Amino acid sequence: MITDELARNVVDVWGDDGARWLVELPSIVRELARDWDLTVGAPYELSYHYVTAVTCGDGTPAVLKLGVPTGTSLAAEVPALAAFQGRGAARVLRAELDRGALLLERITPGWRARDLVPHRDDEATSAAVGVMRRLRVPPPPGCTMPDVLSLVAAFDDYVAVHGPAGPLPVDLVVRAGGLMRELCASATERVVLHGDLHHDNILRATREPWLAIDPHGMVGDPGYEVGALLYNPAPDDRDETLTALAPSRVEQLADELAMPVDRVVAWGFVKAVLSDVWSAESWSSPTDRSPVSRALDVAHLLLPRLP
Repeated sequence: MITDELARNVVDVWGDDGARWLVELPSIVRELARDWDLTVGAPYELSYHYVTAVTCGDGTPAVLKLGVPTGTSLAAEVPALAAFQGRGAARVLRAELDRGALLLERITPGWRARDLVPHRDDEATSAAVGVMRRLRVPPPPGCTMPDVLSLVAAFDDYVAVHGPAGPLPVDLVVRAGGLMRELCASATERVVLHGDLHHDNILRATREPWLAIDPHGMVGDPGYEVGALLYNPAPDDRDETLTALAPSRVEQLADELAMPVDRVVAWGFVKAVLSDVWSAESWSSPTDRSPVSRALDVAHLLLPRLP
């Protein structure tokens, strides 16, 4: 039930709370199966949450997603999915955040947009654009989802902790932080954001052509959504062929979203640098540093085109 990757990630992120949750996970699954009348099937690929196929008592196929209740990201996922109301995203069938549990619509056939990369990359990008358009809704009244501008603190924190001695070029980190502030200040629209819209989170569906899963749940400039598409999928793979797809994606996103090219480039640069800045948060010492990913390669590629 518990893979090595899931155990490692949960403890890294949630510490003692995560370790306790892992011990309790089998009983949590049994209790939810009983309380929600679910037949539990096989789990999916596991990273930070336990996600498994289930069948409801009335025969409805669904997905059970479980996470650490303390500080779980599910708390932001639920209001985002509620705001989308099934437009461009999976529907929430049931939620109990005190148990860290979500029951979600099962998307079929469910293969990922990443399966189109690289040979049909333009189709994957168009799929993402279609989902972005469907997800573009204003924040609901009383919205508690965080503003995307809050993420800019990660750039400042990186500079304060690592400075020029860090493995990331500090001038790129500083520039990305400043550029993000400018982009948020100049936004002409404020919408609910998926926040992590990349090829692995866009699934082929039947109810709509494509549906998104796993939103982070934020609000802000819709341009933020394009960033993750430029260095995904498989950002740890520094294959130059994949990096070389970024410029054509920029042009296609700008054209199909009617967004200025400069803004697509800028958000792509910001999000690419932010990705590696987030990776730096897990470094515990100068010798414990993950290698930079393709995100930084894409940032360097976009750098000459910045406004």
